[in-house]
Amino acid sequence: MQITKVMAILAIVTLPLAAQADTLSEDRVKELVLEAIRENPEIVLEAVQIIEQHEQQRQAAAAASVLSDNRDVLENDPNAPVLGNPDGDVTVVEFFDYNCPYCRRVKPEIEALLAEDPNVKLVYREWPILGEGSVFAARAALAAREQGKYEEFHWALMGMQGRAEEASVIRVAEEVGLDIAQLRRDMQAPEIDAHISASMEMSRDLGFNGTPSFVIGDALVPGVIDADQMIRLTEEARAAKQ
Repeated sequence: MQITKVMAILAIVTLPLAAQADTLSEDRVKELVLEAIRENPEIVLEAVQIIEQHEQQRQAAAAASVLSDNRDVLENDPNAPVLGNPDGDVTVVEFFDYNCPYCRRVKPEIEALLAEDPNVKLVYREWPILGEGSVFAARAALAAREQGKYEEFHWALMGMQGRAEEASVIRVAEEVGLDIAQLRRDMQAPEIDAHISASMEMSRDLGFNGTPSFVIGDALVPGVIDADQMIRLTEEARAAKQ
């Protein structure tokens, strides 16, 4: 147990002793605390739960503040790929990695959402956190924008078998008709560095720990969600705007 948690637990446990603190020695207070814990060990668990609840509330409040401050960048960054309806009245932002099996699992759910709701704007944040292959795939996908093939390449990478590594990514790029020499040149563009750096920073500030992670309206949703959940959240976001 962390020292900070122990100190907090002791603070909670010793509250009933506060009135006597002026008349008790430090050693006696410690003895009373240990005695209270021995007689009622469940109070330690209760104290930990209280601390964890407070921490969760603090993190949620901090993430909400970050979301509010960065809403425009999240939803309208010109350096982020957009699928669906660019003029949609509700924006879904997904942070993802091409080597994330859960991101691949959510692919048909995303497709179902876009098919169901023609007014959804889908913003992709490339967040390559699963190795060099992920970084190569993200850079290649972002570079494909210069040839007007981001969407086709994205779906192909999400549907590929095996890991996304340099060789497999290039193979998929060839299959969708990308000019590989141009793709490799465009992968070095500073805009790609900027996009990935921004994704890293925003995901951290929003409290996301893995992929996929979604921002839908005011909802921060880590992990896999199905199409029905996405549709419900987009409808709630739409209603909140009215």
